[in-house]
Amino acid sequence: MREHDFDDAPKSSRMRRRRFDDDPQPQRSGRLTEAEKLRLARVREDAYTAELELPDGADRWSTWADSEQGPHPRPDWLVTSDAAADSELGVLKTGKEADVFVIERAVPGGESCLLAAKRYRSGEHRLFHRDSGYLEGRRMRRSRESRAIANRTVFGRNLIAEQWAVAEFAALSRLWSVGAPVPYPVQRDGTELLLEFLADGDRQGAPRLAQSRPEPEQLRDLWEQLVAALELFAVHRLTHGDLSAYNVLVHEGHLMVIDLPQVVDLVANPAGAEFLARDVANISRWFAGRGLSEQLVDPGVLTAHLLDVAGLG
Repeated sequence: MREHDFDDAPKSSRMRRRRFDDDPQPQRSGRLTEAEKLRLARVREDAYTAELELPDGADRWSTWADSEQGPHPRPDWLVTSDAAADSELGVLKTGKEADVFVIERAVPGGESCLLAAKRYRSGEHRLFHRDSGYLEGRRMRRSRESRAIANRTVFGRNLIAEQWAVAEFAALSRLWSVGAPVPYPVQRDGTELLLEFLADGDRQGAPRLAQSRPEPEQLRDLWEQLVAALELFAVHRLTHGDLSAYNVLVHEGHLMVIDLPQVVDLVANPAGAEFLARDVANISRWFAGRGLSEQLVDPGVLTAHLLDVAGLG
């Protein structure tokens, strides 16, 4: 058989047609994380909305409509208008895995609210601390993604960053909905979470428990609040996973638990009971060091109690 036997075949099968500027762009498959897909979509959208001028001092239009949104019923203070814009007011906290900024979301001349913007760092910069243990029991949608995470490829590290954001937003939504003392999860946009900003009357962030110096009566009250919070977590078979006095806030006399990307499912994670015991030991040590009796804050007794509450005792 000779090549000229195929002279009647369509030319497109033998040569590529010249592409013109107004031709549709070819579709290519790639290993983009959800965050990168959203970023590219926003770049395209910005091309259409470039003529809309931001209010003075604003950094971007509200991303509420394009994000995964928080649970109902939504708080009255939350601004959800499409006409709102976000202004970055400063850095609240820097951490190993994420940085937190204060954002004001406001409608020009109208309502406004303060939010905490938690932005997970790209996996290209740093691997998450002890991530392998926390990832136990979390299922990935595709085996390719599981392999990428296991091999710590660039794609895999970006997936880990996104997985932390997804896990924290889901945990906060679930816990807030059942009345747990956690900030309201406003929205998730890729690897950025917008959360309720817990502030005092001067719009300053609530202090961490580690920074507080409670009187004996208040110390006992805070301990009881903490035990109640841990019991509610246990009812839903969850533990914080990295609990300490540094990721609990004291807001207007009430404890608020924050930083939940590594939340552990006590059933799905084979080491769930170990994570719970470590959480209890860490926070009990702080209260004992501030003067509560060791009998009251006995970590072994509390851990056993919480396992019973979770139905795992």
